[in-house]
Amino acid sequence: MMAHGTESAASGVGGPERHVPVLLDQVMHHLSPQPGEVIVDGTFGAGGYSRAILDKDAIVVAIDRDPDAIVAGETLAKEAGGRMTLVSGQFKDLDGHARSAGFDTVDGVVLDLGVSSMQLDQAERGFSFLRDGPLDMRMEQAGPSAADVVNDLPVKDLIRIIGVLGEEKRATAVAHAIDRARKEQHLTRTGELAALIENVLGRSPKKAQIHPATRTFQALRIYVNGELHQAAQALSAAEHILKPGGRLVVVSFHSLEDRIVKRFLADRSRTRGGGSRHMPEQDVPPATFELLTRKAVEANAAETAQNPRARSARLRAGRRTDAPARELDIHAAGVPRLAVYKGLGG
Repeated sequence: MMAHGTESAASGVGGPERHVPVLLDQVMHHLSPQPGEVIVDGTFGAGGYSRAILDKDAIVVAIDRDPDAIVAGETLAKEAGGRMTLVSGQFKDLDGHARSAGFDTVDGVVLDLGVSSMQLDQAERGFSFLRDGPLDMRMEQAGPSAADVVNDLPVKDLIRIIGVLGEEKRATAVAHAIDRARKEQHLTRTGELAALIENVLGRSPKKAQIHPATRTFQALRIYVNGELHQAAQALSAAEHILKPGGRLVVVSFHSLEDRIVKRFLADRSRTRGGGSRHMPEQDVPPATFELLTRKAVEANAAETAQNPRARSARLRAGRRTDAPARELDIHAAGVPRLAVYKGLGG
């Protein structure tokens, strides 16, 4: 999720209105792009990280699955004077995209996980319950939508999706309410789904600022776009394409994403087996990363005051060793097992 403001009249690549993603200074500190280095921006969005990297005279392979982001990024690609390759595709395949752009290895990978502020701000994309629009939520604007999921999936699957991906404690009540409503008429608008959920859950006086539909909308968005699968596979792709000394920097915005990143980096940086006085230490493969952040880096008070969306941001980073990349066990990485609907979830 890119939660961002703009700053005006700045020099360098990007034009007068410059997009500023969350934790930009911290991202650039750990990514440390140098002139001539190749950096993959796996989640281009509005190009905030790519602009900052280009300003350091590095080369960028920028990837996004949203056609709107690709169209909007063409101006920046032209301004970059050949130092930026803009790729329409999924960031889980970032290693393949980098190789297709002519780079067998890269010096850095940055990922900004989740939905972008531009997507949230467009009612017609159907990501937000704050703006009524079609119940869509598809980042790639293709394939099954959130409306397909809520109208077609069995109740038991809806319960698990909302409960696991949304961490909604009352997932059963929400799913059964959806089921009752869809038997009368298919749900097609964000506003009607949000109102239905609010009617079921009510408003908590202690959490008046949090809409009761927040967790369900999060769950549907993650499921429709396979976001957790994408995140885990992108981490593995980064492991395969980064050269020794290359940096991986990941910003996440909710606990499910952050847990996957934390677990991946902890596993890949581990040098000793568990063991105990009853069990001998077990051999572990050579570490493929060394940690650059021992704990998650968060936005400071000044940034969160300027940009409330930065409040939930968590940054983790690692530096690639020369050990061979490992195979990924996607469920061991923290991706939950869920019902698959027409190629979604998993």
